[in-house]
Formats: sequence, C-alpha cells, structure tokens
Amino acid sequence: MSNENKKYTEQELNAMSNDELARLGTELDGVTVAYRKERFPVANDPAEKRAARGVMIWLIVGIIAAIAFLGIYIFWPWEFKNLGEEGHLFHTFYTPLLGLTSGISILALGFAVIQYVKKIVPEEISVQRRHDGPSEEVDRRTITALLNDSWQTSTLGRRKALQGLLGGAGILAGLVVVAPLGGMVKNPWKPGELGIMGNGTLWTSGWTLHNEGVKLYLARDTSAIAESHTGEAGTHFVTAGVSRLVRVRPEDIDAGGMETVYPLTEEDVNDGENYDPTRDVYENHMHSIHGPRNSVMLIRLRSEDAEKAVEREGQEDFHYGDYYAYSKICTHIGCPTSLYEAQTNRILCPCHQSQFDALQYGKPIFGPAARALPQLPIDVDEEGYLIAKGNFIEALGPAFWERKS
Repeated sequence: MSNENKKYTEQELNAMSNDELARLGTELDGVTVAYRKERFPVANDPAEKRAARGVMIWLIVGIIAAIAFLGIYIFWPWEFKNLGEEGHLFHTFYTPLLGLTSGISILALGFAVIQYVKKIVPEEISVQRRHDGPSEEVDRRTITALLNDSWQTSTLGRRKALQGLLGGAGILAGLVVVAPLGGMVKNPWKPGELGIMGNGTLWTSGWTLHNEGVKLYLARDTSAIAESHTGEAGTHFVTAGVSRLVRVRPEDIDAGGMETVYPLTEEDVNDGENYDPTRDVYENHMHSIHGPRNSVMLIRLRSEDAEKAVEREGQEDFHYGDYYAYSKICTHIGCPTSLYEAQTNRILCPCHQSQFDALQYGKPIFGPAARALPQLPIDVDEEGYLIAKGNFIEALGPAFWERKS
C-alpha cells in the first residue's frame, strides 16, 4: 500500500472527510475491498421499502412474543393441578407456552437481523492481511471512520422505526433469557404450611405430620383413576369414591416382598369397612403420592434373614417383626431406589447403581451413595394396619446444607 508507512499529522486527519478516512483505514489495515454494491442505489426504491417492512414485521413478531412470554411467566397460573381439578388445563399449557413464546421471540430477532444483512446492508467482499503491534492514533481515527461508514452505508442510522424495534426486540429477547433465572432464587429455609407434602423445606415430608399428633397409615397406590360418568349433562369424569391409596396390613405382603407406600392420614381413609362411595379423597391421595420425599419401601424379610438383621444404633425398635421401612429416596442424588433383590436383600438404585443392604439398616455397600437410607419407625394399630410409629429422625434424600447425619 502506498499509504501504509506514511505518517499523518492531526491536521491532515482533520482535513479528511469521513469517506477519505474510511478509505485510508482500509489501506492501513491491509484491507482490499474486492467487491461492493449498494442494494438500493436509487433513493425511495419500492423494493427497499418492502425489504424494510419485512425486517420490521419480524421485529414486531419478536417483541409481541417476548411480551407474551413475560406475561405468561409472571401471571399465568403455574401451580400443579391434578387431572380433573379446576385449573388443570391452564397448568398443562404453562410450560409449552413458555417454550413457544421464548423460541419465537429469539428466532424472530435472529430472522430480522439476517433479513437486514441480506436485503439492506450493501454487498461487500473484503480481504485483509494480518499485522501485529499496537494501534497508532491514525488507526484509532480511521477505525472510527470505518464504523461511521458502516453505520451510514447500512442505512440503519436513518431508519428510526427499525432502530426502535431492533432495540426493543433485543432488550426483550434478553429478558426472555434472563427472566427465568428469577425462578431459581428461592429461600430453602422458608417454611410454608405443613401438609401431606411437607412444608416446602428440605427436611420435612408428609411423614412429618406425625410430629403434630396426626395418625399416619402406610398406604399403597392402587393406580385408580377418575371414573367416567354419563348423565343428563353428558359424559364427564368423577373422583368421588375413587381411593388411590389404601391401607396395608402385614399379611398383604409375602415374605421376601416389597411394596412402595405413602403416608395416609386417618381423615383421608376410604377403604375397607370405612369405604364411602360418595367421599372424594382422590386429590389428597394424589398430593401424598406426589410428595417429593414421601415414598417409602416397605420390605418383608424372610424369617431366616430377619434373624441376621443388624439394627442401627438408636433405631433398634424401628422395625415391626420382619417388616422394615426405608426411604425410597436415594441418598446419592435423590433418584428412586425402586428395585429390591430378594435373594441378596439388596436395595438398588437404577440411576447410578448404588446398592444398600436391607439387613444392615439400609447401609450403602456399592456405588456412589455414601449414607444409609433413612428408616421409618413402624408399628401395627389395633385394627391390624401398619402405621408410622414416628417421623424419620434424619433428613431424607441427598446431602444438603448443615446436615448432621
């Protein structure tokens, strides 16, 4: 380049126009503009207006979708609702609508930028040679000119509507990405009302109700669902008389067998001699089943194996005869320990292959889990049903803050 080694004074630079500075900048940077063509050399070209409208449409779509996302995220009813419960349809659509609106907002912004570059920004092919060393004053001045030139030739500087839409779409698309992080900010120590699903803290479950004097049965899931009913108003589903949870007696489980059980309060019992076809306890039963720390493995050891069982210190009376109840929540990362191998009396977690010995107070003997499965103290009431004799004396599931066990 002829100007590559020439030193320019500040007066010479001040005397140059923006076009001259931009041209000089390309030369100093070792850039050769091999091809450049204006998209719309004629002012007020109808094709230019059509191209601008296309970009604006995509930006408007992105803005509308982003606003819809934020509205759904903030105001849509997100709380879990069971099948047949009022608000279930809105709950079902919550997550899909978030995904749909966020996807549209981000894609629309991307399409708008692509359309602007392809249809409005001038076509250009440039080749640049690389060079080392710090930038001099002339380089700083010329790069500013080049940026100004890019701004002018892109015509974005005189398109106020596009500027506003592009800025609004960019900001809203950023909020779409950032806003969901607000849902991750939650105080794990803040308790709510204690119920069959606990009180929202990590150390409670439905079994914690025993501490409040509530009688809790060990109940199995019947997998019953809402029943179809046809009447004058048409066909609909009802849950009255449908018992999802029923109490368990010791004789209901064979030696070497296992049953997953959940806490069932006395007021929600609707089985056996207490069955009432008009009662509706389905919702409360489902809350118990969905309690994140409620599931328990009720195991009946074979008599010869039970004689070899080793009790944990301080928990010698937690079992009832040959019956042992261990939390089903793996102490590794919280997967369900849903497998029981009767021949070896091992409880297995299918996620990461942790194994626990049912004959040694649920002690881990293989895999990444490092803590024994918490044991639920159980007994049998005067009617012969298995009940919780107390609450778990240690926190359920994987380790968390300030665990002492």
